[in-house]
Amino acid sequence: MAPAYIRRRLTAPPGSFFLFGPRGAGKSTWVREELPHAHRIDLLDEERFQSYLARPGLFAEDLRALPPRATVCVDEIQRLPALLNEVHRFMEGRRLRFVLCGSSARKLKQHGTNLLAGRAVRRQLHPFVPSELGRAFDLETVLATGSLPVIWGAASRTDALTAYAQLYLREEIQAEALVRNLPGFARFLPIAALFHGQTLSIASLGRDAEVARTTVNGYLDVLEDTLLAFRLPAFEAKLRVRERKHPKLYWIDAGIVRAVRRQLGPLTAEERGPLFEGWVANLLRFHDDYVGLFDDWCYWAPAEAARTEIDFLLRRGREWLAIEAKSAPRVGPAELRGLRAVRELRGLVRRILVHPGPRPRRTDDGIEIWPVATLIEALAEGSLWP
Repeated sequence: MAPAYIRRRLTAPPGSFFLFGPRGAGKSTWVREELPHAHRIDLLDEERFQSYLARPGLFAEDLRALPPRATVCVDEIQRLPALLNEVHRFMEGRRLRFVLCGSSARKLKQHGTNLLAGRAVRRQLHPFVPSELGRAFDLETVLATGSLPVIWGAASRTDALTAYAQLYLREEIQAEALVRNLPGFARFLPIAALFHGQTLSIASLGRDAEVARTTVNGYLDVLEDTLLAFRLPAFEAKLRVRERKHPKLYWIDAGIVRAVRRQLGPLTAEERGPLFEGWVANLLRFHDDYVGLFDDWCYWAPAEAARTEIDFLLRRGREWLAIEAKSAPRVGPAELRGLRAVRELRGLVRRILVHPGPRPRRTDDGIEIWPVATLIEALAEGSLWP
């Protein structure tokens, strides 16, 4: 019996759009449930892929057979970027509406594709967020095995994660020829997973993976282009001190991080902090993609104070919101140091510390201490900003 469909927060725009998301994010399922009458063309179907590769005109013939203004879903569009020329032509000539799904924008960019010059907007589908999972959400489970839909519905999540990590190298990287040196990239992946939630050191990454610095930068681009990780920049405006400028690296799912590190046993104390911070980072980012949570974001860490940091500074217009993520259930002065240091930032409207504590409270100097449930509720209701 197939598992029940979990309604996603993503809503379909009225016109044509690209739908990107990592492998296993549920893009095909979402299209099938939300756009049940769409005509689907799956480029993972090897026979169809080879037919279009040999005779691109067959794609146009298939589109010509559809009624005007029909909705067409093309899965894994990055496998044949040249098809976008026909997509553009049929959008203009037959008023077809296209849903162009992909797990990577890299080959589209490599082929100089302009993503239809703005004629199709971009949307992204992510791992499940708590408001989608409802009562099924459990923080410990999400930190241990993540919430990627293809893993969430598996009989054995640890086995599925191991297979997912191997599949990524074999199908996403090797089959699509995204890197020239596959052994070097394979060495790089578990080391990059150790930097989850950490400030990036390109020199250290290159040394440990035995590849050049320029190669490391290219590998990081591959991780971002295949939608498995992102870099969070450092805050650049001056407060009182010079800020560190290196970005922080976040993978999009705790389960993927642990699978790439080959560490799928019980959660250890050492990994809990970065995994929790990464989960908060992704929760903010996912909601921003779905509902427009902020205009820009960054982290703040003054170079002169190694233990003073703000995990996330969110900007909306001229207003700033500071969020610190701590995995410890108890909060003391040390955990509040960064939020107190940033209070002079012009436009700062709220300071929040999120942790797995039992109840919300507020310090005498206005810092709000939220349990995870309060953050989830604020994001679901759109009340994160005061």
